[in-house]
Amino acid sequence: MVNKETQMKVLVIGSGGREHALCWKLAQSPLVEKVYAIPGSDGMRDVASAVPVASQEDILDFARLMQVDLTVAGPETVLAEGLADKFRDAGLAFFGPSQAAARIEGSKGFAKELMKKYHIPTAAYQTFTDEAEAVAYVKTQKLPVVIKADGLAAGKGVVIAQTEEEAEAAVREMMEGRAFGSAGTTVVIEEFMEGEEASVLAFCDGKTIIPMISSQDHKRIRDNDEGPNTGGMGAYAPAPVMTDELMKTVRETILQPACDAMAAEGYPFVGCLYAGLMITAEGPKVVEFNCRFGDPETEVVLPMLDSDLAEIMMHCVNGTLSEEDVRWKDGYAVDVVLASEGYPAGHTDGDVITGIEEAEKLGCHIFHAGTKKRSGSFVTNGGRVLNVVARGTTLKEARDKAYEGVSAIRWRGMQYRHDIAAKGLKHLENK
Repeated sequence: MVNKETQMKVLVIGSGGREHALCWKLAQSPLVEKVYAIPGSDGMRDVASAVPVASQEDILDFARLMQVDLTVAGPETVLAEGLADKFRDAGLAFFGPSQAAARIEGSKGFAKELMKKYHIPTAAYQTFTDEAEAVAYVKTQKLPVVIKADGLAAGKGVVIAQTEEEAEAAVREMMEGRAFGSAGTTVVIEEFMEGEEASVLAFCDGKTIIPMISSQDHKRIRDNDEGPNTGGMGAYAPAPVMTDELMKTVRETILQPACDAMAAEGYPFVGCLYAGLMITAEGPKVVEFNCRFGDPETEVVLPMLDSDLAEIMMHCVNGTLSEEDVRWKDGYAVDVVLASEGYPAGHTDGDVITGIEEAEKLGCHIFHAGTKKRSGSFVTNGGRVLNVVARGTTLKEARDKAYEGVSAIRWRGMQYRHDIAAKGLKHLENK
């Protein structure tokens, strides 16, 4: 055990399933004495103390007052607003990029320009601030075409338009109708990439970047990737589509060049760099970069981490990250997201949830995304409500175990996908 004097207090910003998973993993570290979460939630009180403060100044004051040794950002919004800079200016350790580096997610146009300049493979594109020009451009493009709001839109500001009419409507909704608020004042129009998507998250200390195991998210609300986009309905890791060879290619042609590019531009990236990828016939290409841990990818990647997360994060903060710091368990993990009625268009709150303990007894990790305690019971309090996560020596075992956990949980209107990891199983069958 580590001496008491060396033990750390850690603060995690956020309140969802991703943050619950981060708190859970950090709490396992022998280096960590105490985990706080701002604002946190009732569901993560098993591993963290929830602190209901809101403003960035209050967060900073709390960290100073409690002598927090490491702060970790969950959501992209606080990074885009420059929280990491405020902490570093105050001499406090922060795992997450500066405001300048967070633009890699905060502005899709910025990210595309960076990739173009440093020859990082991605879809062909054009950026527009004028609606008429954007509409004229889509009329010249091969269909389907991808329309993206430039700014942060909670993972939902992307339309794959199958017809010219759809493309035009998407541009007008984003730019004129402000469907995603100020995020849509600029739009990026991209060629549609054929292939299968995968995610690779990576630890980065500003110069060294070490990928985590691959994962695959399921963005659509219904089975077979049908229905509207969501924040993510489940994930599994590692993703069989990402072979060792492909991972090597991603590291050499995407991750390291992105890390080097940002350092060369004067805003080195410290934190978790997320590469959303399309595995095309020409090789892996970037769909998007995010400046933080993905959700729900984090919920399957962290249970597979065999190293001390707090230690890795401190190495990133101190610029001392090395290969031997990051080790992985054998096997697979699967996460099935349980969502409330009406999601993603809206959601219902206050429905009583049963069966969480039963699912845990079956060997599942339950990460709370949108719950609160009422009269001693958990009730729904958001669109995505719970992540049911299971590990197994095979992907099938992990999947079966996760769905066994799902079958134990109930509330009125609960919805989930029944095909999480089906693509992965197909890949393994075809090997």
